[in-house]
Amino acid sequence: MHVPDGFIDAPVSLAAGAVAAAAVAVCLRGARRELDEKTAPLAGLVAAFVFAVQMLNFPVAAGTSGHLLGGALAAILVGPYTGVLCISVVLLMQGVLFADGGLTALGVNITDMAVVTTVVAYALFRLLVTALPRRRPAVTAAALTAALVSVPAAAGAFTLLYALGGTTDVPLGKVFTAMVGVHILIGIGEAAITALTVSAVLAVRPDLVHGARGLAKPLQLRAADGTVIEPVVSTAAPRPLRRIRAVALLAALALAGFVSHYASTSPDGLEKVAHDKGIDSKAEDHAAKDSPLADYQVRNVTDEWIAGGLAGVIGVGATLAAGTGVVVVLRRRRASAQARASSPGTV
Repeated sequence: MHVPDGFIDAPVSLAAGAVAAAAVAVCLRGARRELDEKTAPLAGLVAAFVFAVQMLNFPVAAGTSGHLLGGALAAILVGPYTGVLCISVVLLMQGVLFADGGLTALGVNITDMAVVTTVVAYALFRLLVTALPRRRPAVTAAALTAALVSVPAAAGAFTLLYALGGTTDVPLGKVFTAMVGVHILIGIGEAAITALTVSAVLAVRPDLVHGARGLAKPLQLRAADGTVIEPVVSTAAPRPLRRIRAVALLAALALAGFVSHYASTSPDGLEKVAHDKGIDSKAEDHAAKDSPLADYQVRNVTDEWIAGGLAGVIGVGATLAAGTGVVVVLRRRRASAQARASSPGTV
């Protein structure tokens, strides 16, 4: 759903940029509270993993594909504030390095794909986990539902932005129906990926899922009549975080560097709707179209597989570095603020 340059006019693009900047500023402050000893080591990795999975377009209908947006997954794993920052880093890397998503439309994309998806998904997720039984299957079901709803919500947000500043004269009802319709199908894929990933982390280290902390009750041994005999306390040591990070990074590199070769080449939901409805008639060339990594291919590498695989690996590394850099800066600022608060005042 990366919006290119030329779809939305300059005034609305600037307004969306202001909204995105304000949201990122709020999230930079909020993320300081979320980036504890468990979340901080995962945040950059979550951004890199989302980047990798976004390269895997999956078919959803005849001639149409979709890909992960990632807002729900990031918010559930590392928290809503940090989740917005993770997706924003992904979008920035994609726009600057890979000419994916317009540079003048960066504010539109962050508002739509980072802010809307994360806010909608996490609000629904928290509502569901509060209402459902406090068990891991309920957390997975809540993650699935939240991810499913977040994608058509983003499609609806794009329609609103198009209504305010679309550069082509296409009936709004047709845009809304087409966008929401195809993105409901894409949302099914988003839900499956999100639920599988959250379930996998819950199975290994449930304490690493930010949205599920404190939800699971201790396992209990019950008699035939249902009375509790005694709590079962696990003596097994938790999986080392370093090992989990290594496995996740290897998975991201494998997805971006190899599995991405098998991704669908059909246009994604927005591209398909834009072409069918004429929204793309005033699309502009990307300012970074001559980037060495444009279109996820390393320039001057003649073998298409190697060029695409290298681009994916470089993208994962760059996104991991950028996301980790943001975390390091925020952690240092948090430590400095705590140090100032605990030090005695001077006269």
